[in-house]
Amino acid sequence: MIHTDIAEILCVKPKTKKKTKTMEEDVKTKKTIKIEGEVVVMKKNLLDFKDTMASLLDRIHELLGRRVSLHLISSLQPDPANEKRGRLGKAAHLEKWVTKIKTSVTAEETAFGVTFDWDESMGPPAAFVIKNHHRSQFYLKSLTLRNFPGGEGGPIHFVCNSWIYPSHRYRSGRVFFSNKAYLPSETPELVKELREEELKNLRGNEKGGELKEWDRVYDYAYYNDLGAPDKGPDSARPVLGGSPEFPYPRRGKTGRKPTKTDPKSESRLALLNLNIYVPRDERFSHVKFSDFLAYALKSVTQVLVPEIASLCDKTINEFDSFEDVFHLYDGSIKLANGHTISKLRDVIPWEMFRELVRNDGERFLKFPLPDVIKQSRSAWRTDEEFAREMLAGLNPVVISRLKEFPPKSNLDSAKYGHQHSSIREEHIEPHMNGINVQEALEQNKLYILDHHDALMPYLTRINSTNTKTYATRTLLLLQEDGTLKPVAIELSLPHAQGESHGSVSKVFTPSEKGVEGSVWQLAKAYAAVNDSGYHQLISHWLQTHAVIEPFIIASNRQLSVVHPIYKLLHPHFRDTMNINALARHVLINSDGVLERTVFPSRYAMEMSSSIYKSWVFTDQALPKDLLKRGVAVGDPSSDNGVKLLIEDYPFAVDGLEIWSAIKTWVTDYCSFYYKNDRTVQTDTEIQSWWTELRTEGHGDIQHESWWPSMQTREELIETCTIIIWIASALHAAVNFGQYPYAGFLPNRPTVSRRFMPEPGTKEYTELEENEDVAFLKTITPQLQTLLGISIIEILSMHSTDEIYLGQRDSPNWTADDEPLEAFKRFGKSLELIENNIIRRNNDKRLKNRTGPVNIPYTLLYPNTTDYTREGGLTGKGIPNSVSI
Repeated sequence: MIHTDIAEILCVKPKTKKKTKTMEEDVKTKKTIKIEGEVVVMKKNLLDFKDTMASLLDRIHELLGRRVSLHLISSLQPDPANEKRGRLGKAAHLEKWVTKIKTSVTAEETAFGVTFDWDESMGPPAAFVIKNHHRSQFYLKSLTLRNFPGGEGGPIHFVCNSWIYPSHRYRSGRVFFSNKAYLPSETPELVKELREEELKNLRGNEKGGELKEWDRVYDYAYYNDLGAPDKGPDSARPVLGGSPEFPYPRRGKTGRKPTKTDPKSESRLALLNLNIYVPRDERFSHVKFSDFLAYALKSVTQVLVPEIASLCDKTINEFDSFEDVFHLYDGSIKLANGHTISKLRDVIPWEMFRELVRNDGERFLKFPLPDVIKQSRSAWRTDEEFAREMLAGLNPVVISRLKEFPPKSNLDSAKYGHQHSSIREEHIEPHMNGINVQEALEQNKLYILDHHDALMPYLTRINSTNTKTYATRTLLLLQEDGTLKPVAIELSLPHAQGESHGSVSKVFTPSEKGVEGSVWQLAKAYAAVNDSGYHQLISHWLQTHAVIEPFIIASNRQLSVVHPIYKLLHPHFRDTMNINALARHVLINSDGVLERTVFPSRYAMEMSSSIYKSWVFTDQALPKDLLKRGVAVGDPSSDNGVKLLIEDYPFAVDGLEIWSAIKTWVTDYCSFYYKNDRTVQTDTEIQSWWTELRTEGHGDIQHESWWPSMQTREELIETCTIIIWIASALHAAVNFGQYPYAGFLPNRPTVSRRFMPEPGTKEYTELEENEDVAFLKTITPQLQTLLGISIIEILSMHSTDEIYLGQRDSPNWTADDEPLEAFKRFGKSLELIENNIIRRNNDKRLKNRTGPVNIPYTLLYPNTTDYTREGGLTGKGIPNSVSI
C-alpha cells in the first residue's frame, strides 16, 4: 500500500486485533526494503580553530565502530516503548568516513552515502534521529532519501543546517524533521511529542550557569554586559532593560557570572576572546567568519591607539589639511619599521595583522576611495548634496514634514523649560524662492531634520566630555525641481543656569562667501554630527539590530522548525544574534568603538534607551512610517495606500515597491496555511510566540496599546511583513551606505570638539584665515577617524556567502508546492524592481537619484539575481537578515 497522505491515514482508527501473531509470523508479514540516502556534512577547519588531534581521533573511533548513526522515525507505527512517538528504524551509518573526510583549511562539504533497512509498513519517515559518537562536532547540512516508496516517487528532504556535537553533550539524540510544514493541530500524532520536546530543549529552562558552545539554549537577558564596573566607576554602565528608567529590548542569554563590584552586571570576556555564547547554529558560517576576521582585528585597533599616535608624522591626532584626509585613500599613513611592526605583530596574529598593515607592511590603513568623493572632491560640500542625503543617503528615515511654524518641542517644559524653536520668518523667507512661510506650509513644501528633542536631555552630560556639540534643527524647502534646499540650521544648548531654564539657540542661514560661508559650512557639520550619531545609535543599532533579536529568540523558543511561520521568518534571522553579541563585546560596550568614535560617548547606549520608549512596532511598516513623518498622505487608490509628497524620495520610492513585494509574498504564504482568522486564534504556537515576544522579548513596553492582538490573519500577515522589512530592507538602507557616504568622514563627521567660533576669538580669526583647518579642528580627530573608517569599511561590506532577499539557502526549504510557487513570484517581482531602480537612476529628471556627487541610489536594489557570491563594497543588495 502506498501512503500519500499521512495526516489522512492517522485519522483512520486501527482495526481490532483478532489474534496475537507469533514472532515468526510477524517477521514473515513484514517487507524490509533498503532505502538509499545522501547525507551532506562539513567538518571544522582552521577558521573554526580546528583541533587536528580530534579529527585523528574521529578516524580511530570510526575504525573501532564508534560511528555516526542515524535512525529514521516512522510516521505510522508507534514506538512499543512510547506509543506517542513513531517507531525507530534500524541504525544506519555514514559510509566511508575515514576515506572521505579530509583535513582542510577551507570549509568543504562532503556527501556520504547511507543505507537504511526499513519496514515498508512503517510508512514514510517524518523525522530522523542522529548520534555523533566521534570526538568532535560536524555541520550537518541535509539528508535526502531517494525515491522512497510511498513518497510519490520523489525524494524526501530533511534540511538540517545544524552543528552536531558528540552525543555525550546531549541528553538524547538530535532530531530533525522532514521539510513538510505543519500547523500544531495538523501535526501527525506520532510527531507531536517530538515537536514539543524539541522546543523544550531550545528553551533550556532547566539550564543554569554559563552556557557552553554545544548548548542549544535560546533565552533572554538584559543589556547588563556593556559595562566593566570592576575596572572602576568610569567603566561602569547602567543596566538597560528591566526598569522604567532604562527600558530596552532583550538580548540572548549567556549565563556568565556577575561582576564582583555590581551583582546586577554580567562579567565580560577578554577583548581578544570573541567566543561569546550564542547558540551554535546562530554563529557565522566558516565563510562569513573568514570575511569577518578583518572586522575583529580593526575593532582591536582601539588597544593600539597609543602606538599609532606615536607614529603619525605631523600634528598629533590632527589632519593639517584636506590633503591629509585624501592621503588616507591615495597615499595612506607611513609606519615606522622594525620595532614598532614587531610589537604590533606580537599583539595580534599575523593572519589578521596583514589585513591592517597593507602593501607589505609599509603603510597603515590605506582605504578604498569612498563613492562620495570619486567624481568630485568638493561636491559633498554643496547645499543640494547636504539635503539630498536626507532622502537618499545612509539615514533617510528621519526627515519629516513641518506642520507648524516655528517648530515646537515635545519635551516636558516643567523639566526642560522653553524648548520651542527660535527660527523666525525673517530668518528663512529670503531663501524661500519667493513664497512665504504660510504658503510653504499649505503647499507641503517645508521639511525638517529635527534632532533637538532626542539630544537636549543628554547635552549637558555629553558636553562634559571632550565632545562639544549642539542639539540641531535643520529646515528645508522643497523646490520645483524636486530637490530640497536648506534654509536654516538652529544650534541649541541648555541654558547656562540649568536645564529647567530652557535652551539657548542660534540660527544660521545659507551663505557661500567669506566668513559667513565658512560659518554655514560649520553649521551643516554640526547638523551632520547629530545625524551621524542618531543614525548609528537609533536608525541602525536600535531600530534594526536590537529590536529584531527578541523576535529571533521567541521564534526559536515557541515556533517549531516545522511551523510554517518559522520557515517563513527563519532566513531573516541569520547571523543576527552573532553580530549583536560581537557588537556588545567591542562596539557598544564601555570604552568600545562606538563610545570612542561617536559623539554621545559614554551616554550613547543610555540615550538609545530613552528613544526606545517611543518605539512603536506597528509604525515600522513603511507606509505608516511615511505617514507618521508626514512625507506622505493617505491615498486609497495606490497599491500601498499612500502618496509621497516628495515624489523624488529614493528611499521611499524604492522602499514602497520592496514593501509591496514582501507583503504580497507574505500574504500568499500565510493564506495557504491560514484559511481564516480562527486558524490563527487556535494556533497554540503562534499565540505562545506572540505572548512571549511582548511580555519577555519587549517586556518593558508590553502594556502599550499598539501591540497587535494576533487574533486575525491580517494581523499575522502585517506582523511578519514588518519583521521581514526591518531585518532585510530597512537594515540594508541604513547599513550598506556607510562607507560610500561616511568613509569620507568630513561628509559625515561623528564628533564635534569645539563650539561655533564667536567673533573676536582666535578660533574665529582662524576660521577667517583658513576655513579648512578650522573645519578639521572642529570635527572628528585623526585617530578616531582612522578607527571609525576602518570599522565602517567592514560593516559596509557584503559577505561572500550573502543570501539576498528572494533567495533561500536550499531549494528544498519546504515540501509544499504552492508556497514554492509564491516564492518564485516574489523573486520575479524583485527582479522587476531591480529594473525599475536602474531605470529611475538613469532618469535625469530625478535629481535626487544621483545628486551632485553622482552616486546612483542602489541601497534598496534587491540583488536577487546575483548568485556570484563575490561580496565586497558594492553599495547595493538587500541581504535577508541583519547579518553585519
